[in-house]
Amino acid sequence: MRGTSALAAAGIGTGWGLEARAQKPLTVGFIYVGPRDDYGYNQAQAESVALVKKMAGIKVVEEENVPETNAVQKTMQGMIAQDGATLLFPTSFGYFDPHMLAVAAKNPNMRFAHCGGLWTEGKHPKNTGSFFGYIDEAQYLNGVIAGHSSKSKKLGFIAAKPIPQVLRNINAFTMGARSVDPKITTTVIFTGDWSMPVKEAEATNSLADQGIDVFTMHVDGPKVIVETAAKRGKMVCGYHASQAKLAPQAYLTGAEWNWISAYKQIIDAAQSGKPHPNFVRGGLKDGFVKSSPYGAMVAEGARKNAEDVRAKMLKGSFDIFVGELKDNTGKVVIPKGKAFKQTDVELEGMNYLVEGVIGKV
Repeated sequence: MRGTSALAAAGIGTGWGLEARAQKPLTVGFIYVGPRDDYGYNQAQAESVALVKKMAGIKVVEEENVPETNAVQKTMQGMIAQDGATLLFPTSFGYFDPHMLAVAAKNPNMRFAHCGGLWTEGKHPKNTGSFFGYIDEAQYLNGVIAGHSSKSKKLGFIAAKPIPQVLRNINAFTMGARSVDPKITTTVIFTGDWSMPVKEAEATNSLADQGIDVFTMHVDGPKVIVETAAKRGKMVCGYHASQAKLAPQAYLTGAEWNWISAYKQIIDAAQSGKPHPNFVRGGLKDGFVKSSPYGAMVAEGARKNAEDVRAKMLKGSFDIFVGELKDNTGKVVIPKGKAFKQTDVELEGMNYLVEGVIGKV
């Protein structure tokens, strides 16, 4: 099952009548792996949760700094038993399997919506689901701006783990940059985990020493990378939320989440007793992702190029992953004549780095 066509997938009812719904608010729980003010992944979620709190008939409970261990199972179970939560949003990648699935099996009348996991029909319970955004579209646009802004033609990407969503971002960023100049390369360093500030600083300095002059990233909190790159006189394309105020003189643009679009679909279904949306995806045109405003240093030609591509993406007439496409070992990974749409589930299993990326999975 794939794409927004899956939004009407069969699910569960809330078990509430209209009268009960009118009297009792829907209690929704949100769980974060890090702090809500991390200038990154968790902050992007929390900013949209602040909008959820303003929705009629909703009560929100939150917990931050919950590790991807049995601790999250205790948190979810506590929200259900003590707070009366009937819809839970465990937001970190490692919460999905086994933790959310285990709690969902014990609580078949509760709804669970996980950020980033790949919900599969027939394999996963109907009271669970996943939501995610095609932020590789915004990372492609980051790459276009980076490609115009780099003088060394060497870009840097600091990433946590080589999982499909991360590889998709690295590849999209690189392809955006190479659409400007095919000689551009992106050197990637994997730190090993979502929040490794010391390693992130070391990686940024190491890449700066190698002549890289534009950075982006896929880690939970980009603050250290942004500030370290700026101190080295380098430029940055941000990720998750805006880091512009951390380094206004270095911040070109960024790829940001707009999670309220996904939250609203899932919450509306729970409030109205409609089937639980098991597989929710969307990109720029669906309002799931957006770009940070351009910094003053971004040239007019770069802005125009990026905005031309964005217009095509919004119309649905631009595909990022089109053949013939080779990985960075020379192997053809997408044959000539083949174009993947964002909704094609094959992209959610990406396991390669494209030509132009210096690094290994």
